[in-house]
Amino acid sequence: MADDTKKLVDLLEDMPIGMLTTFGPEGPRSIPMARQEVEPTAELWFITVKDSAHSRAIAAEPRVSLTFTARDSWVAVYGRATLVDDREKLAELWTTFAEAWLPGGVDDPNAVLLRVDVESGEYWDTPGGKVASLLSFVKTKLTGDTYDADHGTVSG
Repeated sequence: MADDTKKLVDLLEDMPIGMLTTFGPEGPRSIPMARQEVEPTAELWFITVKDSAHSRAIAAEPRVSLTFTARDSWVAVYGRATLVDDREKLAELWTTFAEAWLPGGVDDPNAVLLRVDVESGEYWDTPGGKVASLLSFVKTKLTGDTYDADHGTVSG
């Protein structure tokens, strides 16, 4: 696995909630989604509701964008989303958090998995947190150099 892909996957491990943007017939629409799993190949899994506006948008146009943030890092990924009706995988990834939207649990007929195959992405990371960010900001102001963040791109 390329270093940038590994870095992106490592950053995503600490970012459980992201904003999913779909591009269906009604245009762009963003909603928060709880990520269940990140595969080493940058494949993302979510539990979602089959009968929802974002599921219908994905059925019409599978291209999606996801953005994630943590205290000192940011990730943006682009890819193709697929609704996956796999009860075994759903049971493996199920959390009680999902029951807020799917009270019938794993057996709820409206429960479905959403898999996003990442085609490209970018990350920005400021290792060291606030102090490192503050030092980079001061360096930028004093020297005119650009802000010191670890930045990488990934493409399929």
